[in-house]
Amino acid sequence: MQLYHHPYSLDSQKVRLALEEKGIDYTSFHVNPITGKNMDAVFFRMNPSAKLPVFQNGAHIIIFTTIDIIQYVERIAVVSSGGDNIIFSSREVIEWMQKIQEWNPKFFTLGHIPDKYRDYVSKFIRRVIIARMAEFPDLAGAYHSKLKEAHETEEKLKNPDVLERDKEHLISLLDEVEMQLNETAYLVGEEFTMADVMLIPVLSRLVLLNLEEEYISSRPNIAEYWILVQQRPSYKKVIGKHFNGWRKYKTLIKTWCFVHVRTILRRF
Repeated sequence: MQLYHHPYSLDSQKVRLALEEKGIDYTSFHVNPITGKNMDAVFFRMNPSAKLPVFQNGAHIIIFTTIDIIQYVERIAVVSSGGDNIIFSSREVIEWMQKIQEWNPKFFTLGHIPDKYRDYVSKFIRRVIIARMAEFPDLAGAYHSKLKEAHETEEKLKNPDVLERDKEHLISLLDEVEMQLNETAYLVGEEFTMADVMLIPVLSRLVLLNLEEEYISSRPNIAEYWILVQQRPSYKKVIGKHFNGWRKYKTLIKTWCFVHVRTILRRF
């Protein structure tokens, strides 16, 4: 089994947390979207959407949708254990998973990144796409679609209504989570489930953007829950390893230097 992912990708974090929680071994391939590695022809031929993560089991089974991957991981866990003490997610868990997945962090995240950094990286990625179009003419049509998408993203970021809708959606989700956590320790009862796997990266993204005070600490149940889930080995391996404390600066600086050097050398 192979997982194409990156620590920056929210959906990648969700899938990796599921894999760690279920104890499933897999081969890890890092594909950094900020440096345009998801536009490399080998990956792009496999997944023209260029989105992460991608889960492959053998030569034929390739799954792109986050919830589908997690449910597939659950099935693997059941088969691997012979069905002992392993159960599939309940309808309530799946409903929470879908509810969390409905919030797209893309514009919210980009909207909280300083314009000069966001524009610099956006320009770099557009140059990467153009370079790949010239290098692989048979994929030019698909690459052109991604170039168009990049321009459309920039235009949408100029619309305050787009950012406000994403913010309101997030607030509504967190308020519902806060109410639920007033009744239970985890999202669905007293046991950790795949619904929690979906929520943890959302909270982590808010912390990474220095928005913990506004969105987490202001909600006492979520604040307590956040402390609890950070103790899990899966969190420490998937997210804490890259973004806790000084590590987040190391992770971000490493990527920024790569983009800056490639821009100077004009190597896209």
